[in-house]
Amino acid sequence: MNLNLITELFEQHRDKEKAIPMENYMKNHFPFLGIKSPERKNLMKQFFQESGILKEAFHQDFVLALWDKEEREYQYAALDYIERSLKKLDKQHLALMEKLVSTKSWWDTVDLLASKAVGTIASNHPEVIGESIGGWAYGDHMWLSRTAILFQLKYKERTDEEILYRYILQNKVSKEFFIQKAIGWALREYSKTNPDSVKRFIKSNSLPSLSVREGSKYIN
Repeated sequence: MNLNLITELFEQHRDKEKAIPMENYMKNHFPFLGIKSPERKNLMKQFFQESGILKEAFHQDFVLALWDKEEREYQYAALDYIERSLKKLDKQHLALMEKLVSTKSWWDTVDLLASKAVGTIASNHPEVIGESIGGWAYGDHMWLSRTAILFQLKYKERTDEEILYRYILQNKVSKEFFIQKAIGWALREYSKTNPDSVKRFIKSNSLPSLSVREGSKYIN
């Protein structure tokens, strides 16, 4: 029922002309309906009101059904729903987030999953860091490694810098742009909370130049 409703709403606003630049921006990795972000958010607001889904328990099957659909806006809809449901996420949902990070992967979905969903679950259930997220940092799946580096992005003073720095050092030899960029982004965000620590870390370790450049932006 929920899937039919959102599909009907989205299909009514399909725009092939608008889809072309959206697909080009995402390197043609995914087809698009041609629904831009402000319009999609209005449609999601309508969907949430009509379906009442936000008043119910978290619907994992609904998320997976959206993820299986072809056009990218459906994955964005899943992210919108997840973001509105963060308080309902439990330890058991980390496996779902791992699946979402690992499939149809690109920065536009992975980064929100990392900083919002995975970050929330790990904050409420820190044992998952050792049980699962650490394995992502030491594994060979680039997007899971990026997620491990970024999951503390919004933690500020709650950041476990030993974990942050350890995951960064584990991945510093990576030639992947998205890993080097993630390292810089994580350091830049943490430098807003603890600039001296980040400055020492950057000086004490041989990091990719992109990571150093990004990580040093707010450090005098």
